[in-house]
Amino acid sequence: MSETKPYTVLQRYVLFMVLLNAISVPIMLSSVNVALPAIAEDLSLSARSLSWIPTAFLMASAMFVLIFGRLADMYGRKKIFLTGAVAVILASLLAALANSAALLITARFLQGFGAAMLYATQMAIVSSVFPAASRGRVIGLVVSVIYFGLAGGPLLGGLLVDQLGWRANFLLQIPIAVLVLFVGVYKVKGEWVAEEKGTFDFSGALNYCLAIFVICLGVSLLPRQYSYLIIAAGLFGFVVFFQQAKSKQYPIWDVMLFFTNRVFTFSCLASFIIYSATFMNVVLLSLYLQYLKGLTATNAGMIMMIQPLTMALFSPLMGKMSDHMEPRILASAGMAITAIGLVLFASLDSNSGTATIVTALIVTGLGFSLFSSPNVNAIMGSVEKKHLGAAAAAVSTTRILGQLMSMVLFTLVMALSLGTAQIEPSSYPALERTISFSFYLAAAVCLPGLYLSVIRGRVHGYG
Repeated sequence: MSETKPYTVLQRYVLFMVLLNAISVPIMLSSVNVALPAIAEDLSLSARSLSWIPTAFLMASAMFVLIFGRLADMYGRKKIFLTGAVAVILASLLAALANSAALLITARFLQGFGAAMLYATQMAIVSSVFPAASRGRVIGLVVSVIYFGLAGGPLLGGLLVDQLGWRANFLLQIPIAVLVLFVGVYKVKGEWVAEEKGTFDFSGALNYCLAIFVICLGVSLLPRQYSYLIIAAGLFGFVVFFQQAKSKQYPIWDVMLFFTNRVFTFSCLASFIIYSATFMNVVLLSLYLQYLKGLTATNAGMIMMIQPLTMALFSPLMGKMSDHMEPRILASAGMAITAIGLVLFASLDSNSGTATIVTALIVTGLGFSLFSSPNVNAIMGSVEKKHLGAAAAAVSTTRILGQLMSMVLFTLVMALSLGTAQIEPSSYPALERTISFSFYLAAAVCLPGLYLSVIRGRVHGYG
């Protein structure tokens, strides 16, 4: 009965603020993907350099999301959230003015830095304001709006690329971000902090950031032999970080949940795996449609929006279902369907028809929507109220680390297949093989995620 109660004034404004942000950041993220070929031509970027435009954003988000999550618990989640909106606006303006690859990649890193503040606080604010009985429905709504942003980004971005040039893409989300600031400052009253603030773990934060930076540095040096040693050093840094975090009273990430809560741990790992498998697909599809199929940015954007639009339509239903049905069953089915969709993508070539492409997009979108909202609800529902901040950080961090890992895999494959060469007609056969291999690799990555999702166990309160 509690989920049928009307929202309070505060809940309505908080939901409006979060939903505005939930559509703004995905537009910023997805509109750039359709602009990549235009950026590569204008700035004369190689395939490897081009891959760093999305990777730089994700690297910064991954490096700082835990730090801002911890600072938000200590000093206020709304403060960090609104600061992130300001940072994204300024970084977007810098990206629009960039006249070199180095400056554009730097601006993308700063965008990711600002987005990390938003990622770290978005679900924590929702979880702080809405009761457990209606949380799944609200999470499903937020996830749905995120996918509407992901759906609209490629189309809007494609139109801007064709009419005004790629720089206009970085201005697209700024008006929405300004509205987020207005609502947050003038309409959302109050603040949310952790019950026990504690102290900030400087050494853990430094170790975590360095581990991610070193891994990305190693990837940027591929296929040089010593690059693998650098990547191994970064992975070792993660091991050290986890070991140190276990023994600290106030770590930037409460990793003890991973060692004491099976449902939480396996749900987070499943999330990491599915994002590792799927995030590079938007970049692969953009290259496929514009290089191999010869579509304009606008037409490519219209096709690319089908998958996130499917997610947007089904996510609220799946989130609501996960309030009444075991999330493990829904999420596991979603993982399996996603893998099938990725295999369909892998079968595409330059002669594939539009119907085949659309089918692969719908299948993958349906699978991901079936996984995403129930899995988030499983993570948030598997912990006590005092651990909601840590669980929200886990939702954001595993997603971003998975997205970063996906781009690392993409960069690795691109470096080994195309290297420092620019993408041109003579390299299209190699590009086609690279895209097909990447999709098969993505489908294979889903298999351990499916296993973990199935064996995770039941969320407390479900039969």
